[in-house]
Amino acid sequence: MAPVAKKTAKAKATTKKAAAKAAGTSETGKSASQLIDARIRELNGWRGETLARMRELILEADPEIIEEWKWSNPVWSRNGIICTGESYKSHVKLTFARGASVPDPSRLFNSSLEGNMRRAIDIKEGEEVDARAFKTLIKAAVARNGSPAKKS
Repeated sequence: MAPVAKKTAKAKATTKKAAAKAAGTSETGKSASQLIDARIRELNGWRGETLARMRELILEADPEIIEEWKWSNPVWSRNGIICTGESYKSHVKLTFARGASVPDPSRLFNSSLEGNMRRAIDIKEGEEVDARAFKTLIKAAVARNGSPAKKS
């Protein structure tokens, strides 16, 4: 009889992560939307309100955007990552994965301007982001990602 191979702890963790991803949930069994809801509640105050507002605008801009949870942060995707939502003591940051190649006529990007790929919007307490301009930026980022890859 051939010896039975035991799965290593790393292999088990990788399998668990893959199964959770395929099911649209985290390893904890919670969906990305539930994890984002929890982050907003946990932030409470102006940071939670800001993240909730920006999330709402993102989903209004394109209802086909998918919410994900990566790197312990909210991620919004459609045919690739659109942006991540991070929160810091002094600001909420929305980092656009391909922001350097996304038109920004309203000049919403105010952070990570020196990079070749990313651009970000830092929102401090009391600041408001123009909703119409932001939705236009989201739509441009979706267009930048293009159509889903065709399977051969």
